[in-house]
Order: sequence, then structure tokens, then C-alpha cells
Amino acid sequence: MREKTQSNLNTSKVSWGLLFVLCGAIFLEGIDVSMIGVALPSIRSELGMSTGSLQWVVSAYVLGYGGFMLLGGRAADLFGRRKMFLTWLGIFLVFSGLGGLSSEGWMLIVARFVTGVSAAFMTPAGLSIITTSFAEGPARNKALLVYAGTAAAGFSLGLVVGGLLSEISWRWVFYGPVVLALVIFLAAIRLIPNSGRPAPSARGFDLAGAITVTGAMLLLVYGVVEAPNMGWGWTIAIFAGSIVLLAAFTAIERRSASPLMRLGILSTSSLVRANLGAMAFAGSFFGFQFVAVLYLQELRGWSSLETGLALLAVGIDSVLAPTLTPRLVNRFGNIPVIFGGFCLAAAAYALFLPIGLDWTYAAMFPTMILTGLAFSLTYGPLTIAATDGISEEEQGLAGGLLNTSFQFGAALGLAVVTAVNIAATVPDGTTQSLLDGYRTALLVPIAASVLGLAVTAFGLRRRTAA
Repeated sequence: MREKTQSNLNTSKVSWGLLFVLCGAIFLEGIDVSMIGVALPSIRSELGMSTGSLQWVVSAYVLGYGGFMLLGGRAADLFGRRKMFLTWLGIFLVFSGLGGLSSEGWMLIVARFVTGVSAAFMTPAGLSIITTSFAEGPARNKALLVYAGTAAAGFSLGLVVGGLLSEISWRWVFYGPVVLALVIFLAAIRLIPNSGRPAPSARGFDLAGAITVTGAMLLLVYGVVEAPNMGWGWTIAIFAGSIVLLAAFTAIERRSASPLMRLGILSTSSLVRANLGAMAFAGSFFGFQFVAVLYLQELRGWSSLETGLALLAVGIDSVLAPTLTPRLVNRFGNIPVIFGGFCLAAAAYALFLPIGLDWTYAAMFPTMILTGLAFSLTYGPLTIAATDGISEEEQGLAGGLLNTSFQFGAALGLAVVTAVNIAATVPDGTTQSLLDGYRTALLVPIAASVLGLAVTAFGLRRRTAA
């Protein structure tokens, strides 16, 4: 009996050590994304990049991440989660370092694209390692909420760390993640167990499906990112091309003996709602952050470090996600908690609508705190909802779908907010016209939150009927 108890304790230590490594990886991904945003002015100054090319420092990452996420998720299931995680973490490390060594804008953009592709393979592999290492139920829920809280903390802290490192040199925004990635890589080799080779029936690779879905996602994300800069003709053509490739992918999957994505997975209503909710939530949050940063830096003249510190209150979710959220999920279930998170998000963004030319931080603080609360109630439970009830051999695919939804939602939210802001800003150069543009653009994250509420309400209705 004593030996069995000791064995359980050792297993528990290994499991939580494994979670620590995977949380480090998602923290790395979050901090990498957010640090770049505050370093962009310094990058433009040194490399002489135009505004149009500068946006691709961010957009190239989103394009690689969103375009290859489904392929990355399925690759984890087919070729081994540990192998995919370690391989692409190593590639992430190398190209993050190459980004810091860039002497030309195009070199940096290429490095960011490959970094995004590596994250597209690494992230679903890490998520599926968690969902297959912890039994479905309270243990897995707690692990996923800790994981989600760490991701959000990485994003929040990255705003501050990026501001600090940019004061030294923008290149340290790339070198910093290299150091962290190396530590995580060495720990992962030791702590992530080898799950063995996939079953022979699961090792078929659907090359035609991989090419068509990756091409469709690349065109879709590219169209969303570039829509504000392209004419209607090109935008429609790109979206039409994406639709054609998606139709081809669907036809291929129906006939394939070893499909890249079993289409029947989309018949799981909780998974579909979770992915739609993820798109709405990511679109609302990234859209709000974009407006808030422009307001604080361009209109109020705050430094990147001051802006990062102002947004740091959003990081309260890193404390609440692993502590408060598990209790709420155990008490009320996933769907009511997600619904409450969307309510808080809508309220938070609505409270920011009256922004003025002399607003104090005290007036902004309720929005920051409520946004952090919304994040803690929404992000983790959406992750649980998207992977609950999914078979072990498709956990990587479920994780890839969820992360694709987050990335696509973020790209869509940024594109729509940017378009609305430009359309609503009178080009007379006055601070009042800028303020009017920001206020109008804030309606987009509010609308996205309400859309998320509507999607979640269907789940509440089904839950009540059951």
C-alpha cells in the first residue's frame, strides 16, 4: 500500500513537472507575440521600414501561425506529440534569434513567418500532450486552466517586458525568447515522456488534404490581414480562392482513407460553439488592445513602457485562472462561466467608450480589471469545451482547430477595427477627429463580445433543456 502511494506521488510530480514545461512553452508564445507590438517603432527607425512593411512584422507571424495550425495539430497526432513539440520548439528558438540579427526588413519578416509556422506546430502538440496526460475531469480542467492562465500572463507581462527591453535595443525582444526557449527545450527533453509511435492505422498522411487546407487558411488569413489595404476586386478574389480550396479539401477528406481531418469532428456541437466563441473573444480582445494602445501612445503621448504598465492590470487573469476559475467551473460548469466572461468583456469595452482627451488612469482602470476577469473566465473554459469528449487520437486536431480560431479571430478583429477606425477618422489632423475614430472603432469589440454571448447562449439553452 505504501509503495502504491509513493508511486502515485511520483506520477503526480511527473505530471505537474510536465505541465510546468508546457506552460513555459505557451508563456513563451504569449510573451513573444506581445513584446513585438511595443518594439515596432524602434524596429521601423533602425531598419527604415515603411508603415505598410512594418505591419508585416506582426502579420507574417499571424499568417504562418493561422495558415499551418490545422496541419500542425494533425501532425502531432500522426507523427508523435513529443517529437513535434521538441522539433518545432528548436526551430522557434533558431528563427527568433535570426530575427534579432536581421539587418533588413525582409529578413525580419521571413524570420517572423517561420517563427509563426513553428508555433503552429508546437502549440497544438503541447496542448494535446496535456489533454492526453491528464484524465478527463477535474484534473484535466485544472491543468488546462493553469495552462490558459499562463498563456494570458505571458501576453500581459510581454507588454511590460517588451517596453523594458526596447529601451536597451529592439533586438533583445528577439534574443530574450531565445534564452527562455533554450531552458524550456532542455527541460522538455527530460520531462516530456516518449508516448511511442502512433498506431499503424493512424500513420497515413493525407498530402492532398494538407496542401489544400494550408493553402485555404493562408489565403483566408492573408485576405483578412490585407483587406484594409486592398481593393474590393483583390479581396473578393482572395476569399474566393480560399473557398475553392476549402471545397476541394472537403471533397478530398470525404474520399481519403486516412483523412487529415475527420469531418465528423465538426458534428460535436460543444466543439463548434467553443471555436466560434474563441474567434469572437480573440477578435474583441485584440481589437480593444489595438485601439487602447493607439489612444494611449498616439493621442496621449504615453511611452511604450507606460502603455504596457497601464495594460498590466489585465494580467490579473494569471492569478484568477488557476485559482478562482476552477472553482466556478466545478460549481456551475463551463458554459455558464464562459457566458459570464463574455458579459464582463462587453461591459469592460463599453466602459472605455467615453474616453476623453484628459482621461485619468483611474477612469481606465475598471476596463482593465474587467478585461482581466473576462479573460480568466473565458479563455480556459473555452479550451476545456473544445477538447472535452474528443478521442485521444484527435486531441491534436482539436487543439489545432481551437488555436486556428483564436488566430483567425485575432486577425479578423484587428482588420475590422483598423478599417472602422480609418473610415471614422476625419483626415483633418485634429486630436478630436482621432478620438472620434477610436470611439467608433471600440464598437467592434463590443459587438464581437455580444456575438460571443449569443453563441454561448445556445449552449446554455441546450444545457437547460437537458
